[in-house]
Amino acid sequence: MAKKKSIYFCQNCGHEENKWLGQCPACKEWNTFVEEKITTSKSVAAARLDSEMQVLGLSEVKLDDTLRVQTGIQELDRVLGGGIVPGSMILVGGDPGIGKSTLLLQVCQHLAEVQNVLYISGEESLAQIKLRANRMGEFSDRLKLLCETNLDIIRSVIEKKRPATVIIDSIQTMYNEEVGSAPGSVSQVRESTNVLMQLAKGLGISIFIVGHVTKEGTVAGPRVLEHMVDTVLYFEGDRHASYRILRGVKNRFGSTNEIGVFEMRGDGLWEVQNPSEYMLNGRPENASGSVVACSMEGTRPILIEIQALVCKSNFGMPRRTATGTDYNRVNLLMAVLEKRIGLHISDYDAYVNIAGGIRMNEPAIDLGLILAIVSSYKNRPIDEKTIVFGEVGLSGEVRAVNMPQQRVAEARKLGFETCILPKVSLKSIEDTSGIKLVGVNSISEVLDLI
Repeated sequence: MAKKKSIYFCQNCGHEENKWLGQCPACKEWNTFVEEKITTSKSVAAARLDSEMQVLGLSEVKLDDTLRVQTGIQELDRVLGGGIVPGSMILVGGDPGIGKSTLLLQVCQHLAEVQNVLYISGEESLAQIKLRANRMGEFSDRLKLLCETNLDIIRSVIEKKRPATVIIDSIQTMYNEEVGSAPGSVSQVRESTNVLMQLAKGLGISIFIVGHVTKEGTVAGPRVLEHMVDTVLYFEGDRHASYRILRGVKNRFGSTNEIGVFEMRGDGLWEVQNPSEYMLNGRPENASGSVVACSMEGTRPILIEIQALVCKSNFGMPRRTATGTDYNRVNLLMAVLEKRIGLHISDYDAYVNIAGGIRMNEPAIDLGLILAIVSSYKNRPIDEKTIVFGEVGLSGEVRAVNMPQQRVAEARKLGFETCILPKVSLKSIEDTSGIKLVGVNSISEVLDLI
């Protein structure tokens, strides 16, 4: 006889308890427990040893060269590590309206030319998908559409059709009849993902899962969802802006440092092949407080414009804001300027912004932040053909950064004539033609230059 009982799940980490708790003992978050009704039945299974199960040594395990499938979108392939690995599960998260469904429909458009693709939607009707597809162009008949939320029906369709790639939009709308809770709950999301994972690994099907995000920007549901899948991708950017950034935060088959840059247009998402040129478009001329710095995202150098506005405070407590970078890092660098250089800016308001809405936290932009603040404070513009990068320490020293050769090459390609960089990084640069390199050891040397 089946018995019904209540289990309390932590929405943040998936921890289970028999009673409600104010604080989760696993992740230490408050007010995250929710009640779920589960059904348990007693079953007796004879313990047996599977004859096919063997304990193997590491040297006995044979590896097959996995052939990655190209999606037809180079920016997505870059983030995935070179393409889709057959049998993998990929979770795509992002804010509402950011372009998750649009990107995956474009993936279907390219993949359907070489393989069978099944797009399963639990949020949109077939007519809505057709309207969005008409804006993107022609689609192959190998793309099949299904509007369904019952996981048992979805599983039977996948086992019958055997597509090479499946899109689930979204996991929060799917429900398993064996789980006695509402769709989108902790139990439903976890069990639905477990069923899809078994299909992906057992049949060798690549499955994309769309996940809703919370107000904090993380995927809604238990954190165990991100642990179950092979790859987790996040769509970032302002939904009202034209650009989008696809960032990998977990990837079992590649690096998590790569990003893909897209531009939202009327006919879908377009790849931005040169993000540096895109980010610097519309840069003001002869304006104080504007500096171009170079940041690395994986193996890709991106040139960004750092803007600063420093003005006398009208109140007793100066105001500091930072958009696109770490607020505490800006305060730290301003303290270094006041202590090591003697720049009295403790009673000045400071507003720092990275143009274009992109967010960068790499320490290599420290030198750009320093120069932008000083340039605005002294009201002296910096040469528009000058680019800077370097990490700044608490003693005012300029420390080395990784991949200086790639940064200099990107600056030279976009027409910059002077590059201010850490002096210890000069020996790592082999090709110095076409650009003047100025090595500095401290921020006092940098300020003497400008």
